[in-house]
Amino acid sequence: MAGDGTVVDCEPPFPPAGDDLLAHVAVERVVGVLLVRLGGHAAGVFRGTELVASKVGSRLVHGRHRAGGSSSGRFARRRANQARDALAAAAEVAVTVLREPAESGALDAVVLGGDRAALTTVLEDRRLAAVAALAQPRVLDVPDPRLAVLRATPDRFRATVVTVTSREPECGQP
Repeated sequence: MAGDGTVVDCEPPFPPAGDDLLAHVAVERVVGVLLVRLGGHAAGVFRGTELVASKVGSRLVHGRHRAGGSSSGRFARRRANQARDALAAAAEVAVTVLREPAESGALDAVVLGGDRAALTTVLEDRRLAAVAALAQPRVLDVPDPRLAVLRATPDRFRATVVTVTSREPECGQP
């Protein structure tokens, strides 16, 4: 805390950080990444910033049908089936890319990104228990998961989030 009451809070990646923040963020880790949105998914393993294994895929999931009528129920069922199939495909990719390194202890952490509800559904797959156990609390906000988006994630998951909070001066104080 500064003399004027300003507080700087640093949230490093992969807690706990210990006393030396710079040494903590400089450690080269092996990190699994799972990005999921309805219709798209990507999984990868990074050694430092190098992508050493990955798989990306997509499945068609129609948007929501806004109009009512006799066909709206059929459309909703079809969309639900498409979403279920897309999330099952995402789980298969996660099993293929992340399960073995997570179970063997080769991964230091797993970073998640995308839609939280979709990620929750994918991680409910029992085969991904070791992956879910390594998942970090911070979830990255990412666009449609593609290879380019996956390759860009190290800059985001290795970042330290810094929050500066200023104390408002009380009445009569400068």
